[in-house]
Amino acid sequence: MENLSTALLLMVVGMTTVFAILLIVIYLGKGLILLVNKYAPEDVARDKKVAQGVAAIPGNVLAAIGAAVTVVTQGKGKVAKVEKI
Repeated sequence: MENLSTALLLMVVGMTTVFAILLIVIYLGKGLILLVNKYAPEDVARDKKVAQGVAAIPGNVLAAIGAAVTVVTQGKGKVAKVEKI
């Protein structure tokens, strides 16, 4: 019986240690992501097509997108801008 209690204690200590280390890794990773995004933001590269001019989107496609948004959001959503990429 003593071996079983020692084994359970060892299992609990090991699992707690692994859980604590994983939490540390997660929070350090989130902190690193925040620091990188704050001090070294990614440069936004525009495509040649977008730089030349915005391509016109047909009216029936815009109507279909608007209808889909209305159905999915049950009339509460609204399409503010549609861009072709």
